[in-house]
Amino acid sequence: MKRRDLLLTFGLAAVGQVAPRMARAQTGPAGRKPETDKPFAEHFLALQLSDSDPKKERLVLSVASNLLKFYGTDKIAINVVAFGPGIDLLREENQYRALVDSLVTQGVRFDVCGNTLDTIERETGTRPRINPHAIEIEAGVERLLTLVESGYTIVRP
Repeated sequence: MKRRDLLLTFGLAAVGQVAPRMARAQTGPAGRKPETDKPFAEHFLALQLSDSDPKKERLVLSVASNLLKFYGTDKIAINVVAFGPGIDLLREENQYRALVDSLVTQGVRFDVCGNTLDTIERETGTRPRINPHAIEIEAGVERLLTLVESGYTIVRP
């Protein structure tokens, strides 16, 4: 076999091994893209926020903003999942409310844990007032698992 033919054979074999892995990296189970309202998204990120710390809140917002700038708003789907003390970011009076609202207009989804809200209401007698752009979900950790199973990557800044 000629050297050129040998290189071509090995090159095609290598592409055959790598291409399916690359395709799986961009898709969820069975090769499907994760469900999102961003049909052109190529990257899928879930940002976990479970701490009540203004520095971490700001970091989560910075990560989301920087990735939107880097990839473009159509190429990345970002879902912030707040539970436990992390729901403070999504309180109506949070100092970063304007940043959250701005990211929502750029397609970032903010989920707030209903279990946490229920617990706070049970303990204090008052349900926290939450940013109207936040989407109440049943359970934050369950949402993260569902996102991972559909092809998202979790990052906890």
